[in-house]
Amino acid sequence: MDSTIEIQGKQLKLSNLEKVLYPATGFTKQQVIDFYVRIAPAMLPHLAGRPLTRKRYPNGVDEEFFYEKNAPQHRPDWVKTAPIWSEGNHRMVHYILADDLSTLVWLANLAAIELHPSLALAKDITCPTMMVFDLDPGPPANIVQCCQVGLWLREIFDHFKLQSFPKTSGSKGLQIYVPLNTPTKYEFTKTFARALAQLLEQEHRDMVVSDMKKTLRTGKVFVDWSQNDEHKTTVAVYSLRARERPTVSTPVTWEEVGQCLKKKDANLLVFEASQTVARVEKKGDLFAPLLKLKQRLPDLKPLMVSSAAEPEEMVSIAAQAEEEPTRPRRAAKKITNQPAARKPPARKAKRRI
Repeated sequence: MDSTIEIQGKQLKLSNLEKVLYPATGFTKQQVIDFYVRIAPAMLPHLAGRPLTRKRYPNGVDEEFFYEKNAPQHRPDWVKTAPIWSEGNHRMVHYILADDLSTLVWLANLAAIELHPSLALAKDITCPTMMVFDLDPGPPANIVQCCQVGLWLREIFDHFKLQSFPKTSGSKGLQIYVPLNTPTKYEFTKTFARALAQLLEQEHRDMVVSDMKKTLRTGKVFVDWSQNDEHKTTVAVYSLRARERPTVSTPVTWEEVGQCLKKKDANLLVFEASQTVARVEKKGDLFAPLLKLKQRLPDLKPLMVSSAAEPEEMVSIAAQAEEEPTRPRRAAKKITNQPAARKPPARKAKRRI
């Protein structure tokens, strides 16, 4: 079933609308497109101006997928792109900018189920507008344990007088964002993120790991600080995920994070497409502060001088930049006992081409 529609004065042909992209639930391409249309008012401001990597599943989430960075040649002439030099490929990559509804629908029609934007705007690709921590649980740990680690992170941010905002990954973990919107560089955000991840690992070795080796993650939460990099992307807020069901990377409140931990119920932080749309209609965009809130990290120059500094010492040095010597050196305290591990549902292996 094909159809031609007009969006914002632009003609767009939609194809194979009846194709099932989520076999377990019968969720079709038409429903994927409908979701992105409904969520667009909240989502588009978070995509606008950012180089976009797409993860496409032309035959559904159970079949082969591929990442796409360069804009396809067959794109409509109204699709905006941004040329970004790729050191790895030694060439210019023309990234798509999903600045409007017509582009978002066009991408959905290409079965670009997952959208992964840069942490920086294309106009200044070396300046991230936010810092992010991806909390990834190693089975049998799940998002409940991620909630505990997220709350520990929040304590550290509070120590630095930084506001932070959680969202589900839409997969199995939790992601914590710290909006900056002030001049900075990835070398600072990445160094700071790594120091905090190592500090958490030092204080909670039974539950936290900062090294990405999978052999170390069993039953623990990997605090992925490495996402703070010009060459990496993190799944967009409100993006669908290619899971068994059409789950969405959804903003949540810290109160909801606390409730999930208290009740030890991972299902409390699982949201599918229709639920996320309903949440936005009721609560508005909980990630709106990411767009304008201006914050600065503590001065990291002392950290850059000596890479041999111990993790806790590095954070202590950064804290001194706040000129608050009366604050305790220990940045995080355990809030509650470690929640019991709960076995998550089986995850299907990803296929790459």
